[in-house]
Amino acid sequence: MKVSSLNCIDLSSPDLHQSVASLKQACLDCGFFYVVNHGISQEFMDEVFEQSKKFFALPSEEKMKVLRNEKHRGYTPVLDEILDPDNQVHGDYKEGYYIGIEVPEDDPDWDKPFYAPNPWPSADILPGWRETMEKYHQEALKVSMAIARLLALALGLDANYFDSPEMLGKPIATMRLLHYEGISDPLKGMYACGAHSDYGMITLLATDSVTGLQICKDKNSKPQKWDYVPPVKGAFIVNLGDMLERWSNGYFKSTLHRVLGNGQERYSIPFFVEPSHDCLVECLPTCKSENNLPKFPPIKCSTYLSRRYEETHADLSIYKQQT
Repeated sequence: MKVSSLNCIDLSSPDLHQSVASLKQACLDCGFFYVVNHGISQEFMDEVFEQSKKFFALPSEEKMKVLRNEKHRGYTPVLDEILDPDNQVHGDYKEGYYIGIEVPEDDPDWDKPFYAPNPWPSADILPGWRETMEKYHQEALKVSMAIARLLALALGLDANYFDSPEMLGKPIATMRLLHYEGISDPLKGMYACGAHSDYGMITLLATDSVTGLQICKDKNSKPQKWDYVPPVKGAFIVNLGDMLERWSNGYFKSTLHRVLGNGQERYSIPFFVEPSHDCLVECLPTCKSENNLPKFPPIKCSTYLSRRYEETHADLSIYKQQT
């Protein structure tokens, strides 16, 4: 089993220059790195994972009561998502649960594709579940914003560049509880999670102690070479998404990754950070010149995300036919 060696960024370090340099090197090398001393206690992380397990242990009919809606909030059954159709025979052998920023129905942005109230399991069945998840969402967003400030500095921008309302001031920040089972067999096209790059800016990943995540540092290599990323207790695994690749004009690249199941149950919680719904993702001022023109056309965040979700998720009508 080939294991990848990743840079580790200490968010409590007083040496800002060293932290930025280490992060920048990680982004240039492979787009994956660890983050430690992030301010979220191990005790709270254990509670979040325990609550996640309680949800996935519910009977199928209870989970289907909070089936994901058109705004990508709620439960996603096994095989709901297919991320690598060229190599997967079926969809991903994982189930999940999307939770976004809670947006009330009287919010002016409520009618936009990725802003909505979250469906929640009944408090009678899972008491305290919603409160735990909402608290984790808030804490993970704080960590993500701290990383975004380091990224801005690594790109030669002001530290607060991404803090503006049109960027991360009102982000589409979505956490996803995931539960994997079964054994993957790439030769048969069976994957716990098919090979893909994430859609947004950055992903903050919390995992249990079960190894399964693999990365391909050069997504254009033939054949592709895959390295395992081992879980590190107390650390987040962070990776770059496609929007940051577009923003940085390909200077920082999103990284291909997948999950292989080994027969053990595995739980993880990715936290996807994308800019605001109306943000126009276009080449950053520090990433272009007369000799390095923008490689990607500008695109609105919600337009890009909607297209990617439609490409990878099953049509909701198939579930209506089953009920």
